[in-house]
Amino acid sequence: MEERRLGPVVGLGTSNTFDADRELARVVVGAALDAGCRLFDSSPMYGGAEESLGAALEERREEATVATKIWARSVDEGRAQFQDQLRLFGRVEIEQVHNLVAWEEHRPWLEAERDAGRIDRLGVTHWQAATFDELARALDTRRFSVLQVPYSPVERECERELLPLAAELGVAVIAMRPLGVKSRLSSPPRAGALAPLRELGVTTWPQALLKWALSEKRIDAVIPATRNPDDARENAAAGNPPWLGEEERRLVERLAQS
Repeated sequence: MEERRLGPVVGLGTSNTFDADRELARVVVGAALDAGCRLFDSSPMYGGAEESLGAALEERREEATVATKIWARSVDEGRAQFQDQLRLFGRVEIEQVHNLVAWEEHRPWLEAERDAGRIDRLGVTHWQAATFDELARALDTRRFSVLQVPYSPVERECERELLPLAAELGVAVIAMRPLGVKSRLSSPPRAGALAPLRELGVTTWPQALLKWALSEKRIDAVIPATRNPDDARENAAAGNPPWLGEEERRLVERLAQS
């Protein structure tokens, strides 16, 4: 699998996946690791997903890059979440302020934890395009080195300002929701519609969407979420070049919106 600034380009999201089901987490996370994935994204917002992810990584922690989040309106609550994360993961490679909640209040203590070696990188996230001006303001502080935003053929708002700004500042970008949003994405196209992409290693519609996102070289990683180990393996295969050219990307865009 190709590697960019955050390691192998296909990771695994945990939103609405295994929650507190530790056995399912072990199976899915194990399949993702075996397929070459290293980036695992979670949050206190995702029910029991952090606990399950921690258990699934227990014997393979050194293989993983944990990207989790602080989702708290107060510093005390955020610090408590971080202590839970240290218990689960030992350390956090990428700590993100989830949905920008109290980001200015959390930044000083998160920087202190990073400087103490318990965090490698700090990031900010949001799922809603209406907040992108605030995300840009956070990046402009030059205190964050990771940005997580939605990116798919039906969610491209980050291309206008955030991707150019991230490139200018040297900020790594994680694409959330790379498989789209069901309310905005059309049904998967018939198998024959993907024929022009087969020579590029695309055999499934999710692979086409992941290749589409990763063909934008300002995207460092995608984090498709799944409860299915077979899907985790198929998704990982999308991290291998060759990438889509402009003509192939336009085909995926048409299929996504048809």
